[in-house]
Amino acid sequence: MKLTTMTQVTVDGVMQGNGHATDEERKNGFERGGWATGVFDDETTTFITQTYQHADAFLFGRRTYEIFAGSWGEIAHMRAHPIGVALNETPKYVASTTLTEPQWADATVLSGDLAAAIGELKAKPAGELQVHGSGALIRWLLENDLVDEITLLIVPVVLGQGTRLFPDAGPDIALDLVDSRADSKGVTIQVYRPTGRPQYATATADLNT
Repeated sequence: MKLTTMTQVTVDGVMQGNGHATDEERKNGFERGGWATGVFDDETTTFITQTYQHADAFLFGRRTYEIFAGSWGEIAHMRAHPIGVALNETPKYVASTTLTEPQWADATVLSGDLAAAIGELKAKPAGELQVHGSGALIRWLLENDLVDEITLLIVPVVLGQGTRLFPDAGPDIALDLVDSRADSKGVTIQVYRPTGRPQYATATADLNT
């Protein structure tokens, strides 16, 4: 399966608190949650919904899994939404060393050698393994060269605080642009394919050449 990620980020790369700020996040001084609520036009909302519907399996970090399980997995009107239907009817995998008995139907915990477990999923002949949210997991996947495609929904706001998708000290990654578009509310959708490490120009002694 192809492993893909879809992440809502600000222009300065923050992914924290896109829908709301949890009590745990506020304890760390984060006060600017909700920056992605209501910012997508109908076309982008449809694109997000259809992306979930294309998944053959989902992969979550524990924190995102618990948020999704308690919302898309339990709240009636969210379960009935097309995204909820996709999530509830599709296999789900959780990368966690502490979760032992997931309560959400068709959810499996991946523990032990996580890279090997994800490698086995990716080795399946076809399909798409999607990651939503799960910032720490995405950063780990990128460090281990396990991501095949990155979709960024870039909201036109600079937040100035919060956890960023790409850390200050992380792997350097060259990207091919697969698709790019902007919606009527100024949100841009960028789809990239990692292609290894970037190429860097070398300095020359003669600055006039």
